[in-house]
Formats: sequence, structure tokens, C-alpha cells
Amino acid sequence: MRPLYSLLFAGLLATQIQAAPANQPAGLLEVYRLAVANNADLAAAHAAYRARSENVPQARAGLLPQLGAGASNNSSRTKADTHELGELTSKRNTYSYQASLSQPVFRLDRWYQLKTAQADNEQAALELSATEQALILQSAEAYFSVLRNQDNLAASLAEEKAFERQYELARERFNVGLSDKTDVLQAQAAHDNARANRMQGQQLVLDAFQVLETLTDQHFAALEGLRHGLPVQPPQPNDAAAWVDRALADNLQLRAMDFALEAAQQDLRTRKAGHAPTLDAVAQYQKGDNDSLGFANRGMGGPTYNRHAEQTVIGLQLNIPLYTGGSTSSRVRQGVYQLQNAEHGKESLRRQTVQNARNLHRAVNTDVEQVQARRQSIISSYSAVEATQIGYEVGTRTIVDVLDAQRQLYAAVRNYNNARYDYILNNLRLQQTAGSLSPDNLQALNEYLYPDYDPERDFLPPDLEQAAAENLRRR
Repeated sequence: MRPLYSLLFAGLLATQIQAAPANQPAGLLEVYRLAVANNADLAAAHAAYRARSENVPQARAGLLPQLGAGASNNSSRTKADTHELGELTSKRNTYSYQASLSQPVFRLDRWYQLKTAQADNEQAALELSATEQALILQSAEAYFSVLRNQDNLAASLAEEKAFERQYELARERFNVGLSDKTDVLQAQAAHDNARANRMQGQQLVLDAFQVLETLTDQHFAALEGLRHGLPVQPPQPNDAAAWVDRALADNLQLRAMDFALEAAQQDLRTRKAGHAPTLDAVAQYQKGDNDSLGFANRGMGGPTYNRHAEQTVIGLQLNIPLYTGGSTSSRVRQGVYQLQNAEHGKESLRRQTVQNARNLHRAVNTDVEQVQARRQSIISSYSAVEATQIGYEVGTRTIVDVLDAQRQLYAAVRNYNNARYDYILNNLRLQQTAGSLSPDNLQALNEYLYPDYDPERDFLPPDLEQAAAENLRRR
């Protein structure tokens, strides 16, 4: 069996995906293509699969004819001491060449060895497909981790600037006697904390780019950003039971475990076949001088052979194992335990797959609601900041109220962007659990990326001010 996703990978590499020029933002498909071409773990998985696939021809060879040939040419010198003639020395040159052929007629153990190798090869192909599929998710996780941290950093920068303005305003009000020193100190503390958060955010962005570089063995200066217009919809079908059924039928790891169980069953049959007799058909042809074939001249009273001789043997060889010291019985018991291990492993994976399908289905639906709620939270927080700032200026609110309102606003922004990226990744994880994740999913996401994205400008929803104004009018 050829791995399921190899054709998809080959097609992706063959398509004309233009590499991003230096210092230009790279898209999701570009990152994925580079991961396919350069990821060391994927290359190792392909090599491991090809190595395991060689078990099939090796096992099949045990059922096919075995043909061998050989030749020898020897020179001997013999010295012997006799009573009659004293010391005698003789020299003799002998030669022979032979060919042998054997064909297994009844080899039950080798037949089951072939079945075991075939099942193991199917398992290896599905495991490689799962590795290839996992790379799709890894590429998306690494890519959107960069975007997530860039948006969070932009929020931290905006928060730092807001607190810096608030700090300057507090100092001005203190200088003219409109506020006390406490307001200045509280504003300074908020600004200092925001500055520390911004520095931590810068590190997280660099760390995320490093993960992407490790995955692809390429350096990226920038990535295309995510549009705020990405549709956020429940999974289709929006039925947890349907996703569980799909996962149980198509999950690649679970399907690989089916073949692992079959391989364990065939291996047990191989071990039990150690008690069975074996039967081989054999044929051999030899030609050489008479001495090398065992037809020596005996002197008086026996035939005198000429130098050349040949011999042909055709027959059947039967071997019946009677007692092997308990080795075969021990190997059978070992096979039984290995089969039990495979059965329990499959059941554990089945339960985990069901749990993942249900949890991820709930997670995607929760993310849909979260994105909507977090967006509304930004609008409400934005309105609250404006109202609180006005109240502070007229003396009905304190500096603490203003700072808290601003903190809530930027926390809402971070939560909103995190919810968007969680929705994307949980959707992909649900597809992976159901066995349907493919490069097409990345292609669909790539349509909502654009190269002109500027985190410091675009981390907020584009219609925030208008929505906040409408929110204030409604109230």
C-alpha cells in the first residue's frame, strides 16, 4: 500500500507555488511546501517506511525457489611410509562444480511470515500517512502561532502607549494641582507593567519564528496575516456522533492499529507453525573428477574409475520437529501476550479517538461562540474606556478606573484574537481526528490571508469605532 498522502504531497510540490521573495511575507501554503521539502522528521518517516516495506519481499523469498552454484579446485600432496616400498609421495588435483535447487512445498511458518510482513507494511503505510497528515497540522500551528503572538504583541504595544499617555496626563494634572501624587504613581506602575509585557511579547514572537524555522529549515522575515472576515461557523455536520463515526472509520492511527492487530495475529500463527513439519523439493547436480565426488579407485578387487564423474540427485526432504527444548512453546506464549498487547492498545486508542472527536467538536462550537462574544467584549470595553476617560476628566472617575478599563480593553483584544486562532486550529484538529485533514484545508485558509497585514494596525477589528459608537447610542 502506498501512503495515502504521498500523492497529495507530490502534487503540492509539483504545483507552481511561488516562493516568497526575500523580506516579503510568506503564505501558509508556502510554509507548508517548505516543511514538506525540508522537514527532517518527515524525511526520517519516509526512510523508516521504505525500510519496513522491504520485509515483504524478504518474507516472500522464503516461499520461492532457491538456486545456488559452486565450484572447487584442490591440489593435494600426500606422503606415506610403507613396509614394502618405504616412503611414498603422491600428488592429486581434484575439481568439482555443482548446482542445487530447492523449492519449499509445505512451509506453514513462512506463509504466515509473509502475511505478517504484509500486514506490517500496511500499518507502516498508514503510520507514514498519519505523519504526513500531522505535518499539515504542525505547519498550521507554527504559522498561526507567529500570527497569534504578533497580534498579542501589537496589543501590548498599544496598551503600553495608552498607559504612557495616561501617565503623561496624570503628571500634567498633578503639576496643575488637579490630582495627587497617587494618580501619577499608579499610572507609572501600569506603564511599567505594560512595558514588561511588551518585552515578553517580543520574545514570544521571536520564539514562534524559531519554531517555524526549525520546521522548515528556512528563515522568514514576515508572514501573511489573517483577515478579520474569516467565516467562523460550526462544524459540518454539527453532530458529535457523526464525527465520532467518521473518526472510528477513517482515523489513520486507528486504522494503522487494525493492521498492527492483524500482524500480531499472523505472527502468533507463525509461532504455532513451529510445531508443524516442513517439506522441501530438492535437486542437485555435481560434476568433477571421481575423487571429489567420492568415487576413489581402491586398487585390486574394485572398479577403476576414469577421471571424470557426475551425479544428479532429486528428492524430497521432510523435517518433523519433535522436541526443541520448549523453545517453540515459549515463543507461542510470547506471541499470545503480544497479541493481547495489540488488542488492548487498539482499544485504548479507540477510546482516545472517541474522546478527541467529542471534545474537539465541542471546542469548535465553543470557539464559534467565543469569537462572537469576544468581539462584542471589545466593543463594550472600547465604549467603557471612552466613558471612563470622560468621567475621569470631569472628576467622577479615578485614575484606577481608567487604567482598569484600558486593561480590560486590551485583555478583550487578546482574548478575541486567541479565540480566532483557537477556532482555526481546533477545526484542523477535528479534521485530523476524523482522518480527513488534507492540504485542501490549508488552501481554504490561505484564501483569507493577505500580505499587507500589519499587526500594529490590523490587530483590532476594522469597524471597532463605528460599532462602539452604535453601542453607546443603543444604551
